[in-house]
Amino acid sequence: MVGEAADGAEAVELSRDLRPDVVLMDLHMPSLDGVRATELITAQLPGVRVLALSTFDLDENVVAALRAGADGFLPEDISLEELIEGVRVVHRGESAVAPRLLTRLIGTFVRASRPRAVPAGPAGLTGREREILVLIARGRSNPEIAADLAVSPSTVKNHVTSLFAKIGVRDRAQAVIVAYEAALVQPGE
Repeated sequence: MVGEAADGAEAVELSRDLRPDVVLMDLHMPSLDGVRATELITAQLPGVRVLALSTFDLDENVVAALRAGADGFLPEDISLEELIEGVRVVHRGESAVAPRLLTRLIGTFVRASRPRAVPAGPAGLTGREREILVLIARGRSNPEIAADLAVSPSTVKNHVTSLFAKIGVRDRAQAVIVAYEAALVQPGE
């Protein structure tokens, strides 16, 4: 741990000064809330990962945190071991969302969202990028996707980087949301 902030404004300032690998962000703070602080940190410091924490695991908190750019969301009642693992996962560039929250979140998006257009054609996603987006939404890791498609992990990584840029997301959690909003996958597939 390199720093501790009393409010969102201080969290943003400390993140600028200390450049931590991962910020643990409480969503409910005085002055500047954690959602806005997360937006500022992810916009200004693209290499800094944010893992949102909240006492309240309401769907709107999870969605707000992920849309703000958080790389994960965990309820504050998790064990120390689960928190440490969440930090490790986010540090690796993956998403950490508590399974009980992820199940609810996916159900909420599928029921509430109308399909969002995913780019098509030369300026949009290639067929391979769409295929990889679907596999990401199904929870597959890059090495698993590489094995499924009989390509190298570095080829998958290149496709993932390209598709994230095209659909305007920072991480796998946001990509999963786009895939569900675009109706590329359905729950239970």
